[in-house]
Amino acid sequence: MGGAVSAGEDNDDLIDNLKEAQYIRTDRVEQAFRAIDRGDYYLEGYRDNAYKDLAWKHGNIHLSAPCIYSEVMEALKLQQGLSFLNLGSGTGYLSTMVGLIIGPFGVNHGVELHKDVVEYAKERLDDFIKNSDSFDRFEFCEPHFVVGNCLEISSDSHQYERIYCGAGVQKDHENYMKILLKVGGILVMPIEDQLTQITRTGQSSWESKNILAVSFAPLVQQNRTEGCKTEAVVLPALSVRNLQDLARIYIRRTLRNLTNDENPGRNNMQRSSQKRKRRRCRRRRRINTYVFVGNQLIPQPMDSEEDECIEEESKEEEQEKDIEPIKPEEPQVNHLRDKILSLPLPESLKSYLLYYREK
Repeated sequence: MGGAVSAGEDNDDLIDNLKEAQYIRTDRVEQAFRAIDRGDYYLEGYRDNAYKDLAWKHGNIHLSAPCIYSEVMEALKLQQGLSFLNLGSGTGYLSTMVGLIIGPFGVNHGVELHKDVVEYAKERLDDFIKNSDSFDRFEFCEPHFVVGNCLEISSDSHQYERIYCGAGVQKDHENYMKILLKVGGILVMPIEDQLTQITRTGQSSWESKNILAVSFAPLVQQNRTEGCKTEAVVLPALSVRNLQDLARIYIRRTLRNLTNDENPGRNNMQRSSQKRKRRRCRRRRRINTYVFVGNQLIPQPMDSEEDECIEEESKEEEQEKDIEPIKPEEPQVNHLRDKILSLPLPESLKSYLLYYREK
């Protein structure tokens, strides 16, 4: 599944394509996608395909196509403080993006069938926390992953406000998934080759909406062989943050707001907008028209009106270049980190505020 948009040269280029094709429609989702480089979740030697709109699988490790993830993120209607459950959490790519939106007072849990994939997801998460500057630009809800079959979740489990299932759900398992959802919550999952958004409007009432035609591998069924009793999957407990952790969150928030005021317009959104404008112009030049002559389909050159439109846009771009030459991009600076390191505090406290990140 995938191939709905053009391949990108890098992560920003991929997001430009998804936004232009209207798969990404909100600023919040766009920022999360730009903050997490999809290529970081590929194995070495396979990253050449990371920015194509295609699914990828190697052994038990799997990533859905970017267009699928963007539709899921939009359909979940994420907000700060929500609880999220990812059934079939895989590499943790989606869960990490969700964590950037729901923030430190949300809940971010994932269930994955394969132990080796959970270990891989934890490695990717640890790398993000330790090495990515995006960790300092957002308030983050760290995902917690458990190994198990998502069809074996304990019956006394707590409910969630947002749920995504990353495998095909058979019709007889639909109600099982719905039970995990709080009233007012949203469940997104593939049912009968349709990515479906289900909203729980009451204790026994639901609203469903088909989002996109998809093709997903089905959920792995429970093991019912004789003499083999499967253990119920116990989801992580809902815990309250301690006072020390709360202090770190609010200190970092205060310092982040301060550095944002001191360094306005320090993101890369303007650069991305310029790339999208150039891409649209190039695509317009490739448009051909066709007419039927008898039983044959004959290509015709572009009409003069389209040619004039392109010439005008080209002139505008040339004028913009004459007025203000495009400056090379400056390397991004982690202003929050610099601010913390400049404070007159003991080194141990600085390290704590930085989550012991070395970079």
